[in-house]
Amino acid sequence: MADLNDIAVFVKVAQYGSFSRAAHSLGMPVSTVSRKVTSLEEQLGVTLMQRTTRKLSLTAQGRAYYDRCSEPLAHLLDAEQALTETQRKPEGLLKISVPVIFGQEVFYEFISSFLKTYPNIQIDLFVTNLFLDLIAENVDLGIRFGELKDSSIVAQRLGKSVRYLVAAPNYLKGRVLPLKPEDLKDHQCVLLNGRNGEAEWHLVSRRKSVRLHVSGPVSSRDFDAVSAFTYRGHGIGLLPSTYCDEQIRRGELVRLLPDWSSEEIFVHAVYPTRRFLPARLQVFLEALKAWKTPLWLPLH
Repeated sequence: MADLNDIAVFVKVAQYGSFSRAAHSLGMPVSTVSRKVTSLEEQLGVTLMQRTTRKLSLTAQGRAYYDRCSEPLAHLLDAEQALTETQRKPEGLLKISVPVIFGQEVFYEFISSFLKTYPNIQIDLFVTNLFLDLIAENVDLGIRFGELKDSSIVAQRLGKSVRYLVAAPNYLKGRVLPLKPEDLKDHQCVLLNGRNGEAEWHLVSRRKSVRLHVSGPVSSRDFDAVSAFTYRGHGIGLLPSTYCDEQIRRGELVRLLPDWSSEEIFVHAVYPTRRFLPARLQVFLEALKAWKTPLWLPLH
């Protein structure tokens, strides 16, 4: 098959009826344009153009070839331009995966504001605690808390989260407050991702660190559920500060072992590749990084 670049140069020369004007339009030296047309003729085994010092004209075969090539080539260039503009303009469908913790009004308001700013972008939102395979599921971007296990994806830190030990006053009534992390073994705990009624909590206090197994009557994959059962007095919860700061201030929750907390947990935006990012993904990333959200703490 003939070289597509050579065909494009030939079409441009035929349209202008001049090597020099075609060269100027293409930003090429005249000698390069002439060489590409000659190369095309050699590949096809026919003479496409008659050249004299004063005049350039298509042969009958050259006219027939031009008539067959010019329209498909124009469609191809239109398609390329449309694809390039889609990459450069913030438009099109954006598939986003977020954990269940995002299924609340503050995040929906962020998405609503983003869509009003970029009316040519559409969002397909997956709210799930499952770590979707971004490539297999054709997801453009995911937001994830904690350790990233897939080293093949690109990640940008958005913020951080820290979890406190808290309990409702009605749970603590008549019970001995824990004075050290090991005392948690004597308490009911509300678990995140617990198995068989148990979970491992990793707590830190300055340079000290402890891992301990706790147990309790209820476990969930969702912080909303963990917080709901903690608020209702079913045990001690290890909740993100953004879930309990206001309740602690109002006296609805009591922070226990205030010198201890979880280690810092980072929040990342993850996406399959850093090459050829479409504009719709770039502007969404910029909006995420600028968002003042209660769902995580700022990095600084």
